[in-house]
Parts: sequence; C-alpha cells; structure tokens
Amino acid sequence: MGIEQTLVLIKPDGLVKSLTGNIISKLSETELKIVGAKIVRVSRELAEEHYKHLKDKPFFEELIKYICGEYHTRRVLAMVYHGDNAIAKVRRIAGDTNPEEADPISIRGKYGRITTSGVYENVIHASENPKEAEREIKLWFRPDELVERIYPVIKKTEVREVLIWK
Repeated sequence: MGIEQTLVLIKPDGLVKSLTGNIISKLSETELKIVGAKIVRVSRELAEEHYKHLKDKPFFEELIKYICGEYHTRRVLAMVYHGDNAIAKVRRIAGDTNPEEADPISIRGKYGRITTSGVYENVIHASENPKEAEREIKLWFRPDELVERIYPVIKKTEVREVLIWK
C-alpha cells in the first residue's frame, strides 16, 4: 500500500476503564509512528461531523451520545499513526466493529462490549480508508498539532483569541 496515516481514537469507555496504555502497547505491534496525540473533549458538532456518513442509521443518536461521553467520560484520546500500510495494520489490531464478532485477541475483542441497550462500546476508532483518514485527521487535528507534514499545508495569517498561561 505504501506510506499512509490513520486516525485512531481511544473512545470514552477506553479512557474510563484505564485501557489507554494497553491499547497503545497493542498498537505498537504495527511499528508505526505516532505523529500526533491529544485529549479531546468531544462536542456534539465534532461528533456529528465525524459520523456524518451514519446520520441516517437508527443508532446515530446513541453513537453521538457515546462518543461525546454521555455514558462514561467526556474525553477521547485522538492520535495519528503514520507509516507503511498504516490503515490495514491498525484495523487488523483493532478488530471487527462489533466486539462480539471481533477476534478475541484484537483490541475490540478483548475490551469491547455491547450494552443491554445495544450500544457498541468498542473502545477504539480506526479510519476505514485513505480518503476517510484524511477527512478525519483534518477534522480532529490542525497541521501544527502534528510533528510531521502528512498533507500539504499553506501559511495563513489569522487573528484569533487564544488562551495563554497566566
């Protein structure tokens, strides 16, 4: 496949269950580089944009509540992995979206579950293909938050309000 990048989200259930270290250790088997990482408080707007391709699905509202942290914590760990065949490598280790169908040694197979109300708590998100990876990475990260330039950028002078340390 060649050099690719993929967005990986450790979802709220993964954070609240303290699985971050286990998940990152498992992902290290890919031998990919992490070129960006941050904790994000997920807004409804970000969640809806991220999952816009699922807007017409009956589970959409539950999915938005889940990723926004209404069931666990209002945070996710967003990361960008970069390297040879990144998407397939990460998706193989992540496992099937449905935790009950995922390989038991995959991240979702080990740590995921389906709640009694039918919500897939599958711990991790991994981009599906290069087009989606680019869309998702640009949605979750600004170019200056990545340690490598993985997509073309332009310089633009922008005036905006920022928080600084007191």
